[in-house]
Amino acid sequence: MKKKINKIVIEKGLDEEKVKLISSLKNEPKWMLMNRLKAYALFKKIKLPKWGPDLSFIDYNDYIYYASALGKEYYQESWEHVPKKIKDVFKKLNVQENEAKYFSGVNDQFDSETVYHKLHEELMSKNVIFTNIETAIKKYPELVKKYFGKLVPASDNKFAALNTAVWSGGSFLYVPKNTKLSQPLQSYFRINTKSVGQFERTLIIVDDGAYVHYNEGCTAPIYDKNNLHAAVVEVYVGKNAHCIYSTIQNWSDNVLNLVTKRAIVGENGIMEWIDGNLGSKLNMKYPATILKGNHSIGKCISIAISHKHVIQDAGAKMIHIGSDTRSQIISRSIAHSGGNATYRGSVHILKSANNAISDVTCDTLILDNLSKSDTFPLEKVENKTATLKHEAKVTDLDQKKLFYLASRGIDTNTAKQLLVVGFIQPFANELPLEYSVELNRLLKLDIK
Repeated sequence: MKKKINKIVIEKGLDEEKVKLISSLKNEPKWMLMNRLKAYALFKKIKLPKWGPDLSFIDYNDYIYYASALGKEYYQESWEHVPKKIKDVFKKLNVQENEAKYFSGVNDQFDSETVYHKLHEELMSKNVIFTNIETAIKKYPELVKKYFGKLVPASDNKFAALNTAVWSGGSFLYVPKNTKLSQPLQSYFRINTKSVGQFERTLIIVDDGAYVHYNEGCTAPIYDKNNLHAAVVEVYVGKNAHCIYSTIQNWSDNVLNLVTKRAIVGENGIMEWIDGNLGSKLNMKYPATILKGNHSIGKCISIAISHKHVIQDAGAKMIHIGSDTRSQIISRSIAHSGGNATYRGSVHILKSANNAISDVTCDTLILDNLSKSDTFPLEKVENKTATLKHEAKVTDLDQKKLFYLASRGIDTNTAKQLLVVGFIQPFANELPLEYSVELNRLLKLDIK
């Protein structure tokens, strides 16, 4: 018998009763409700950051904090059974086709809830857990309680507190010891309702000796009202483990994207962030890696593309604790048509981090006189045996190369796009093929 679907949308505004209602809709255990209420109390007390873009214009009562097109806790493991109106949206984004062709598992979120989830049998046989966070709380409560909010506590910043209070949806991934996944996993997040806020919570645990490549995509349609996206991502990388976290966000220009992403890495572990930022009215995102274990490695390759009415404030953070740790930050920013692309990052090498090495490269391409770019690095070295290198460069399009391409019959717009694609190639090279192709398509649409 087909289950009746009742759409649920909580009215705008935020207060303690709405926090309780979200928890009730999810039928959560008491410990999670208590987490939410404590976080909401912190949210009301914590001030906005004094650095970065001005956020004082945000009216928190002008957002919807829960919207589910499929009712509460309803999702499908068969694509055929997902309602047509939702399937049509994801088909346009090519999500389901990619899942079938390239990915070992997929988790698709529509506004506040997961609508489709699939895990291949091969991964199930390896005891890999990949589900939405709500299911994980019910099936694996001790595992979730051990890690949830420990790396990004609600007290960390105002938007981490907001997420902890009203989170809904997101992914939970556990890769057992010595399990290496040959194909990537994917989550896709879609904001589809006017004025809705999306607050997914992602928790990834890569146990000792394991390997995973996790991909994340994000989109939203254009509305005349802002949407708020304030996600939290926590990644735990064990001894000799390796995690790659790839993101291409293609938010529309009405989305405020205020995200906290953080990983902690054990001995000989590796954490790689591949972070693509296109669109959004205002983007503030700085994936952080805590290199706790000796010989651990952190890497972040990011791009940020800004056009008129778009502020990209992005970068990375590296914190060296263990000895012989290595980090690398490669940032490529592009500003055009009056956009604002800013790199903001930090490297902190603690006293304990003997022989630590960090390499930071920030390159910006400004395509016209209307656009701007700033670089705000914060670098603190407390160990005399450490090495830190920082290089920053701002350029415009190479006129000699443009002339050469024109002499070969290539029109100006196409030539410009080719040079931009070449500029972000270090980022594109790290993506799965289908993501790289999609990135090139998005760049051509953005830069004309």
